[in-house]
Amino acid sequence: MTGIIIKAVGGIYTVEASDGVYQCRARGIFRKRNISPVCGDRVTFSLENDGTGVIEEIAERRSVLIRPPLANLDALVFVSSTCEPRPNLLLLDKFIAIAVFKKIEPIIVFTKVDKTSAKELADIYRRSGFRVFEVDNTTGDGAEALKSELSGKLSAFTGNTGVGKSSLLNCLFPELGLATAEISKKLGRGRHTTRTVELYKLADGGYIADTPGFSSFDTNRYDIILKDQLADCFAEFAPYKGKCRFQDCSHTKEKGCAVLEAVSKGEIPESRHESYVQMYEQAKQIKEWEVGS
Repeated sequence: MTGIIIKAVGGIYTVEASDGVYQCRARGIFRKRNISPVCGDRVTFSLENDGTGVIEEIAERRSVLIRPPLANLDALVFVSSTCEPRPNLLLLDKFIAIAVFKKIEPIIVFTKVDKTSAKELADIYRRSGFRVFEVDNTTGDGAEALKSELSGKLSAFTGNTGVGKSSLLNCLFPELGLATAEISKKLGRGRHTTRTVELYKLADGGYIADTPGFSSFDTNRYDIILKDQLADCFAEFAPYKGKCRFQDCSHTKEKGCAVLEAVSKGEIPESRHESYVQMYEQAKQIKEWEVGS
């Protein structure tokens, strides 16, 4: 039988198949191969006499994230509030770059637009070619357009704690009844309300995953973006590829750099280039031999 893992807790995997949901465990061979089944995995499993299943095979993954553990994502939905907490554009840009690097579509959602307008922020990312949505969780305004975008896709929602991620999911899919928490004014951030990753099936097709905040959205050795690969993770740089004076241009400070000229003309958002420069400086410290070590 085949199915998709929709929940994984303590070595027990909940697998949804065409004829129902099964509780499965994984063959020991996966542990020997240092492979762990994760939510989103398409698996082949056999049934025991007691009705439980045993995962025999994991299909080839299109993509995989280690933290949060998810496989085969079509889209990563990055939720950022316009205020309380203030948006961290460098952090947002870092994870957009990782999504692009791993060939997962990034979708950006700005919440709390009832308190502070998202127009300026949304414009930055729309100009960069990304799908951007502005949602008022108190009225539901903007939710339908986002809901339609997610139809038929396997998507994960992530964002800094306190940005209204669970509130957004409740706004989109009230039948889920996910737990929410108020912003901690003392700490300036929210309390963690999501403990584990779980896929929720959508009525009109597809799945969504609620995940821990960005503090737990981590990269592993396969997610490291080397400095020579970084520019390709910024879609707005693409029209200027090969147009710089120097073939090995880093797009950070060189004379005759087409990207820098585009930034000066306002064709590339300044904040996006600033994030690129900071990420490039960090990537310079990474040695190629360290990747995969």
